[in-house]
Amino acid sequence: MNVERDLHMTRGDGEHSYASNSRAQEKSILKTRPVLHKAVAAAHALSLSSGPGGAMVVADLGCSSGPNTLLVVSEVIKAVADCRHELATGSQPQHVQFFLNDLPGNDFNLVFQSLELIKLAANKDRQEEPLLPPYYVAGLPGSFYTRLFPDRCVHLFHSSYCLMWRSKVPDELASGAVLNEGNMYIWETTPPAVVALYRRQFQEDLSLFLTLRHTELVSGGHMVLTFLGRKSKDVLRGELSYTWGLLAQALQSLVKEGRVEKEKLDSFNLPFYVPSVDEVRDVIAQSQAFDVIHIQLFDVKWDGGDDDVEMEDYGGVESSVSVARSIRAVVGPLIARHFGEHILDHLFELYAKNVAMHLQKVKTKYPVILVSLQAK
Repeated sequence: MNVERDLHMTRGDGEHSYASNSRAQEKSILKTRPVLHKAVAAAHALSLSSGPGGAMVVADLGCSSGPNTLLVVSEVIKAVADCRHELATGSQPQHVQFFLNDLPGNDFNLVFQSLELIKLAANKDRQEEPLLPPYYVAGLPGSFYTRLFPDRCVHLFHSSYCLMWRSKVPDELASGAVLNEGNMYIWETTPPAVVALYRRQFQEDLSLFLTLRHTELVSGGHMVLTFLGRKSKDVLRGELSYTWGLLAQALQSLVKEGRVEKEKLDSFNLPFYVPSVDEVRDVIAQSQAFDVIHIQLFDVKWDGGDDDVEMEDYGGVESSVSVARSIRAVVGPLIARHFGEHILDHLFELYAKNVAMHLQKVKTKYPVILVSLQAK
């Protein structure tokens, strides 16, 4: 698997697209709004220190495509508009420069076709016409595990639902050796040595990410990062282990039906790892590059449903189908490349049934880690 080439969400805006099946991601963005707005205010103040004509540079890393991409941009615009409203006209920066970053396989065409909707989203639910800042949006393809910007030029980095993805499958797993038989991620039968490989890859990737971003941020610049995490100290039974374990079980069913070769399943390993809050804190502390302004863990339902919906209504057929569609939108392209596109419909029908049975027993949610950092 070549992550930079192969990893991308399902393109377009059709039934199985990421744009149409990312409610849980939207819920997380909305829940992080207060922290994001505080970081925008701090970054805006920082941009003013270079003079009234300066630009505020903001980058959304792993932007994907669809309404959530526009939601992030519009939230930043609204926050800057609120800052501008409190300042004298002569103190305002001329514009905000957005960079929307993702891997080259991302559906940037859909992003660019939707840019005209940003102003409408920024004005939504506002009681009076805001003083929207002039803003410009550019696409920036490339891995955020590489350098993306010149030194000291970005005021604010944002990233949502991305940093649980690794830069690569651990080398020992990618070599072809069968070390995690029947699994695609960490599950109850995963050997401790494989868990250690995934954890080491996470530590190396996050350390590299922090080093790169610190070089690109202006002094005192900010980052708001949201990504899937883990509550349990037991990595084998983390909430995301169930997500992928149930999908591996669906693939095992296809192996039994003769529709998938067992060797294909044994060689399929996700470039993924969900850490605990303590694991994240440790890597940040070791980097010695950032102060932690805010860190928390919150939950989002697997189906992206509202928190005020009764829990007994969470986990029925509608929920399980929604979960299956959302996971297909994320890993469908990876699975199609490895196993063939012809298995997708049947695979995710089986997966929806597995999810429904699981949610009847345990009302599992996604744990989400939110961290706000300031560069030292």
